[in-house]
Amino acid sequence: MLSRLLPTLSRPALSRGLYVARRKMSYSVEERGCPYSLDYRVFFKKDDQYISPFHDIPLFASADESVCNMVVEVPRWTNAKMEICVSEPLNPIKQDIKKGKLRFVSNCFPYHGYLWNYGAMPQTWEDPSHTDSDTQCKGDNDPLDVCEIGSRVAQRGEVRQVKVLGTLALIDEGETDWKILAIDVTDPLAQKLNDIPDIETHMPGFLEATVRWFKIYKMPTGKPPNQFAFGGQAKDKAFATRIVQETHTQWKAMMKQEQAPTGINRANTTVTGSSELISQEQASAEVAKTPPPGPAQPIDPDVGKWSYVSM
Repeated sequence: MLSRLLPTLSRPALSRGLYVARRKMSYSVEERGCPYSLDYRVFFKKDDQYISPFHDIPLFASADESVCNMVVEVPRWTNAKMEICVSEPLNPIKQDIKKGKLRFVSNCFPYHGYLWNYGAMPQTWEDPSHTDSDTQCKGDNDPLDVCEIGSRVAQRGEVRQVKVLGTLALIDEGETDWKILAIDVTDPLAQKLNDIPDIETHMPGFLEATVRWFKIYKMPTGKPPNQFAFGGQAKDKAFATRIVQETHTQWKAMMKQEQAPTGINRANTTVTGSSELISQEQASAEVAKTPPPGPAQPIDPDVGKWSYVSM
């Protein structure tokens, strides 16, 4: 069994220049299977008890809801498209698969892998039956995506405490796919970054690079450039905070539905009143169904190549 304790924060978080009390959590991950293989999974624990990163990790990490938790799926500069698997019990992280092959994002010159620590906000859900009033598109059936723009490269499976700065509205194959922009509350720039204009001031060119990356990253595979609502302009903190709250409400409603939505597994170990609450014995049995941990498999050298695209 390979298990590693991931850093969580125990000192007060800095938000809007003020210290706010945060809930102290101790998370770790247990890797199963071989990295860069079809059977690789990353399961989550809190205080050595199995949990779902989708359902059991609280969205909010502070009493005033100014700080959120974020689950890191893809560390900055890496290419393997890892994501919380919403359809499997306990929702482990796994590598995305397209046409039977493991998915790696292309290095679209001059970008290498992901530009940020990329992940998801727990206890949020973009409802595929809900048409967003701003984008006029339905949700993508996943948790909210988060781009954490701080300076430290995270670890896969790390649970970070972040403050929301704004959002982009990617339209992915006709579905709304919000990209929340956030920063780790302990980052050196966290005091200075509180809204979208602050990113432009202290990280000039970063928003432009982020929009371009999302537009072109699928083009090397033969797909057209991605589209954005609002002309690709980032919406501010207030707007993004509303999206976080709305998708949290959608998640809570989903957990109360008599039947789980298509493609969603609601198994959890802590959500009071949930019809799919499972015991630690049941959770351990689910993990035991997966292969034991093994060595990372070789990555195709082509993953490291540059791709040159133009729009």
